[in-house]
Amino acid sequence: MTRNKTAESPLRQAWIRIWGMRALYLMLLPCLIWYFVFKYLPMYGVIISFKDYNFTDGILHSPWADPWYKYFKMFFDSPYFLQLMSNTLLISLYKLVFGMLPSIILAILFHECRVMWLKRWVQTLSYMPHFLSWIIIYGISVAFFSETTGLVNRWITEAGGSSISFLGSTEWFRSMLVSTEIWKDIGWGAIVYLAAISGIDPTLFEAARVDGASRLRMIWHITLPGIRNVIILLLILKIGSIMDAGFEQIYVFYNPRVYEVGDIIDTWVYRTGLEQMNFSLATTVGLFKSAIGFVLVLGANKLAKRWGGGIW
Repeated sequence: MTRNKTAESPLRQAWIRIWGMRALYLMLLPCLIWYFVFKYLPMYGVIISFKDYNFTDGILHSPWADPWYKYFKMFFDSPYFLQLMSNTLLISLYKLVFGMLPSIILAILFHECRVMWLKRWVQTLSYMPHFLSWIIIYGISVAFFSETTGLVNRWITEAGGSSISFLGSTEWFRSMLVSTEIWKDIGWGAIVYLAAISGIDPTLFEAARVDGASRLRMIWHITLPGIRNVIILLLILKIGSIMDAGFEQIYVFYNPRVYEVGDIIDTWVYRTGLEQMNFSLATTVGLFKSAIGFVLVLGANKLAKRWGGGIW
């Protein structure tokens, strides 16, 4: 009897703690249900990658692909595979490299701003574009950068230059993708860094100020080291989704003239997999992307641990 009570005591203690925080667990329950329904249950559909799926037979009764790697081979043997991979990785890397720094700089500027009304106005205006859809942003881009009626091209032609096809040129298309995404998300990304800066011990800034440190010195030696872990965390998360490259944005912006530099894996899958009802191919590419993202997250986390960061 004594042995049973001793064995049950940890379980009982854990149950008492859970029951004591039952209100918090109850609030967490909808989030857990959402993740289970939309993130874990759909994993069952991964087997479509290894089947000749059709609507009539369904997932279970559709015949297995012969060979089992049929759709992987179809994707890898596609003449567009290397182009799609290079476009996807380059666009993602451009967004990663040029997208994180502006948000960090803006958050630091917000923190250093002493005019509160100006800070509030600029902060509100900077994160408002985040709530706009890519359709609206594309319309704004056309108004400014259209080759015939765009405001920027009007200025160029009035200055004696020739108009530039910003949205239909292979030279400018990637730059337009990166710049519009920065404009859309710079304020939203700055919120996270600003929250991290707010968590830094204010006595550190006071001590540095007493020692005669300038604002640039305090930014370099206090602010940036104070948000290093947040930067590493967001970097790891972005690296994990590096194979996405932003399907919605590119699908809205691109056209056949820029397929050479703008066609990514997701847009190709949409055209050849979903429009042609080839769900097995679409699922195969999704599984391939997930595997690459998983490896990248593990590698980035292991690398980040060398600098004292990492998620786990």
